[in-house]
Amino acid sequence: MRYYIVIPAHNEEDFLNDTLTSVLRQSLLPSQVVLVNDNSTDSTEQIIDQFIELSPIFQKLNTQSSNEHMPGSKVVNAFQKGLAFLDDDYDFIVKLDADVILPDNYFEKIAYIFKGQPNVGIAGGFVYEQDANGKWALNHPMDKKHVRGAFKAYSKSCYKAIGGLRCAMGWDTVDELLAAFHGFEVYTDDYLKVKHLRPTGGAYNAKAKLLQGKAMYTMRYGLAISLIASLKMALKQRKPQAVMDNLYGYLEAQKEKKPFLVTEKEGKFIRQLRWQNIKKKLIG
Repeated sequence: MRYYIVIPAHNEEDFLNDTLTSVLRQSLLPSQVVLVNDNSTDSTEQIIDQFIELSPIFQKLNTQSSNEHMPGSKVVNAFQKGLAFLDDDYDFIVKLDADVILPDNYFEKIAYIFKGQPNVGIAGGFVYEQDANGKWALNHPMDKKHVRGAFKAYSKSCYKAIGGLRCAMGWDTVDELLAAFHGFEVYTDDYLKVKHLRPTGGAYNAKAKLLQGKAMYTMRYGLAISLIASLKMALKQRKPQAVMDNLYGYLEAQKEKKPFLVTEKEGKFIRQLRWQNIKKKLIG
């Protein structure tokens, strides 16, 4: 199968070399890789240039944006610019972070999943991060059917159906909800262990703490589901303050009348799906 990768990169000199080396080692190479140098002030561009010399699959796109590492809008904006740089001749598209190391057979297995199961719209593996003892341990606080935003692969039909990625916090949740709305499934493979070199959320600033709640509002969760989701998040992350942060963010978004990421019809489906999953877990 033919696939493209878009890698947004903002000041990634510490990790980018390892990420691109793991891309070059793939048993099934991508047809093209667009490296979006997003306003970097370190040696990110020099590293990109080195890999462009190594292989013709790499292309560079320099772009300007904020210096802040804000979750959601910055990275998706860079991804969209990179995607616009490509043609439409692909079977699946990958949004890849610049701080991961992939297993050598990662995309061969992703291609196998998409080819063998046309109903799958989003596929990926699992994040492993180093603990205090240097051991690579699973870090997946979400549902096992969720693919982390660091390495999302979309079939062309799914990506077109959901209308691309939303340029906002919550983009890597609403994409899966919209995929379900359009009849696609999410597939995660336990054997695809991706090493994440930067601790999750490690680059986010203090402004980001309210964005999760705002995302819940814009995804039309409603207050009840947002509260339940926040309690679950607080328990898993062992951060009680997350409940208050999320609810404050939700109410702020409601007060400011933030634009929704989904239509009323999609929102109704999302709420029904969320309640179904909550009831399943309570019964189970």
